[in-house]
Amino acid sequence: MHETESGLLYAIYYPVLAAVGIPANIAAIMILSRGKCGLSKCTTYYLVGMAAADLLVVITGVILNRIVGIYFSASYMSITPVCSLQIVFIYASRDISIWLTVAFTFDRFVAICCQKAKAKYCTKKTAAVVVWTVFVLSFLQNMPWYFKFEPLYIIDEMPWFCHTKPIFYSAPLWVIYSSFNCIVTPFIPFFLILLLNGLTVRYIVVANRARRALCRNKNLENSKDPELENRKKSIVLLFTISGSFIVLWMTFIVHFLYYRITYTYSYMGYDDPIFILEEVGYMLLLLSCCTNTCIYAATQQKFREELKNSLKYPLTWIVQFLQC
Repeated sequence: MHETESGLLYAIYYPVLAAVGIPANIAAIMILSRGKCGLSKCTTYYLVGMAAADLLVVITGVILNRIVGIYFSASYMSITPVCSLQIVFIYASRDISIWLTVAFTFDRFVAICCQKAKAKYCTKKTAAVVVWTVFVLSFLQNMPWYFKFEPLYIIDEMPWFCHTKPIFYSAPLWVIYSSFNCIVTPFIPFFLILLLNGLTVRYIVVANRARRALCRNKNLENSKDPELENRKKSIVLLFTISGSFIVLWMTFIVHFLYYRITYTYSYMGYDDPIFILEEVGYMLLLLSCCTNTCIYAATQQKFREELKNSLKYPLTWIVQFLQC
């Protein structure tokens, strides 16, 4: 891929991603907040939190970082303190999005597999505590990134751009902090999502067999079982969200492992396969922040109905206004 071709691709991809991601996540927040999608208050709170986190990722990672970097490379967003703070927000919003996906996966695991703990844990109050704790801890954890950078240029006593300090690669505290972040994000979330989904699948297979056997004994084989139907809806929503996360983050994780193992911190050019792998990983990572609304629309009938009503309302208002 030549420099001009890759630059054109990025110049088109990120604005399209922002144009889709901003309204999609705002629509998800508004529709889910009404509580008319047939989901529990606990589930709704997690999904609203995830949509808010994804919206924050689109604003910081796509608009302020990628789009501004492509179209306004010498703007005031490139002043070193602003640039450093922007990096903190990008990493924090990314971590919030990841860990809320883990929290939602764990909540569904408890709701499906741990019936005794469900009444105490799967509540709106618990969800609120978990969501806000993730938000606060993610920002606190990523604050040290602000001190990772130094100015690349100083023009008229103004520091410009963010250049990684050489000490970052050798200082023990930075090495420990960087390694800690590598473990916390994305490897632990990735492992937990796979583990929890595996345990959930195992529980459902066993429970469904027992349920069907009970139905056969009661001659209810042909009748609909509300318990199985509800369980099926929860699983479809859980697995599509978790599966989307795993697929779209896989490329980023592969590159992450490669450059950490081989210490590849620079590239030969835009044609370098490792550079292309890194950029594709970021593109898919940012895309994951726009997919949840599509997942809700594909898997939840009531969400689709609310979305249609939301889209119809402005058109209806315009028609009524014109008829006056």
